[in-house]
Formats: sequence, C-alpha cells, structure tokens
Amino acid sequence: MSSDSTQEEPLNEIDEKDIEFCEAEDSTETEVDEIEQLVLERDGYLNDLQRVTAEFSNFRKQSAKRNTEFNSRSQAELIEKLLPVLDACDLAIEHGANDVAPIREALISAFEPSGLQVIDPLDLNFDPTCHEAVLHESAEDDKESSEQIVTEVMRRGYIWIDRVLRPAMVKVRG
Repeated sequence: MSSDSTQEEPLNEIDEKDIEFCEAEDSTETEVDEIEQLVLERDGYLNDLQRVTAEFSNFRKQSAKRNTEFNSRSQAELIEKLLPVLDACDLAIEHGANDVAPIREALISAFEPSGLQVIDPLDLNFDPTCHEAVLHESAEDDKESSEQIVTEVMRRGYIWIDRVLRPAMVKVRG
C-alpha cells in the first residue's frame, strides 16, 4: 500500500496543478474578453463623440452662414426702402435744387462701404442683368450693329453686395 500511496500523491499533485492552471487560464480568458469588450465600448463612445463634435461644428457653421445671410437680406431691405429717397434727391438735383446734392452724397457714401453700388451706365453697353430698357432708338449708322449702347439714364439702379436691388431704367441705341 505504501507504494500505491506514493504513486497517488504525485497524481493528485499534478491534477491539482492542472486544475489551478486551467482555472488561471479561464480567468485570464475572461479578463481578456472583458478588456476586449471594454475596448469596443470605448471605441463606440469615441466614435459617437467624434460624430457629435462634427455635427455640432457643422451646425455652428450653418448658423453663422444663416445669420450672415439674414443680416445681408435685412440690410438690403433697408436700402430698398431708402431708394425712393435717393430718387427724390436725384429728381430735385435735376430740377435745380442743388442744396439736396450733399444729402444724396452723404447717403450714398454711408452705404457704399457696406456694399451699395450705384448703376449709372451712361455710354456703356446695355446689360440686361442690371439695366431695364424702357426706350429704344435706332442706330444712327445704316449698319446693323449688335451693340446696344445706353444713351440716357432715366433712373439710376442699385446693387447691394452682388445682388441687383433695382435695375437702372435706360434709353438704348442700337
């Protein structure tokens, strides 16, 4: 029996060591699985954060663009409401009331830095995008000319930041 008991002891020791090794191996595998899962969860949160950050950045840019467009439209509406005042100044100057000229110049010089442009196309080629032909006279030459020249400006036009607020009313020859 003593020989059997010596043989059983090493077997029991091996079995216990194997069991401890297997248990350690199992716990290591579960820890690795937990770490992998945590890494995936972290990556998901990071992706969500990056997406939300990009969306917010786009939102800020779009809001700034909308605000700029709104301000530009509001300023254009104000200028359009002042066009009759400028027209009255022009008519008064044409009829000899030269005291009105400084008022007109002050209005124009106040709005030009913000983007107002006066369309006064006398002796220039007719451009239908910013001129409105209300009178037409034939060319003095017998030759058919495709060029149309503005011979008289009946009412000035105005452009506000690359947008025609009102085309100039003109007389065209050609």
